[in-house]
Amino acid sequence: MRKIALGSHREAAQADCLRAVLAEIILTFLFVFAGVGSAMASEKLAGGSGIAGLAAVAVAHALVVAVMISAGLHISGGHLNPAVTLGLAVAGNITIFRSALYWIAQLLGSTLACLLLRFLTGGLETPIHALPSGVGYFQGVIMEVVLTFSLLFVVYATIVDPKRTAVGSQGPILVGLVVGANILAGGAFSGASMNPARSFGPAFAAGNWTDHWVYWVGPLLGGGLAGFVYDAIFLTHTHMPIRGGEDY
Repeated sequence: MRKIALGSHREAAQADCLRAVLAEIILTFLFVFAGVGSAMASEKLAGGSGIAGLAAVAVAHALVVAVMISAGLHISGGHLNPAVTLGLAVAGNITIFRSALYWIAQLLGSTLACLLLRFLTGGLETPIHALPSGVGYFQGVIMEVVLTFSLLFVVYATIVDPKRTAVGSQGPILVGLVVGANILAGGAFSGASMNPARSFGPAFAAGNWTDHWVYWVGPLLGGGLAGFVYDAIFLTHTHMPIRGGEDY
């Protein structure tokens, strides 16, 4: 198990860190714009109900996640998600300081995307993640823990692990697929956020924070736990932990 890398405020002055943070703003903006936009389009065209609407949203998220991770992998790691950033930080794959900058960037990108969507759609409300009737807080949190654990486990197995030779460069596609599958599995029960930034932007734009804490606690617990488990049990370390701002 590698030690957590704290990093330093000096990272903020490094060109690679600045590029990475800017990339996280842009990548998260584009991801949320497509993801939330697909949910709004589904609601407008078909009432957003039924398996067809859920499938459309799942496919949109799967595609945009795969593409945005691929686009940002060589710049920032293509995190798009505070839970991913935390899951990598607990094993020393990214410094705590840079993680904080990534979180700010991800929340900003998501918020800007949702505000723009609201403007472009003539004031339509951005759909928030909230627990449906019959699903309690404990159930919602555990659902988000499991779904996000699944996401981070795949990130580690297909992108982070140096022994991922069996999947080659297909990691981003496989991560996108597990996001889509998790939305199909959990969308009707918790909303299948798996991403605090994905939940934050719509809540901010709509001014509706109902059950919002669930979509921080669940994903962060799931992401952090997956990072710890994979690094401690399955990952064979062949190099020293990072010292500065290097990413996975």
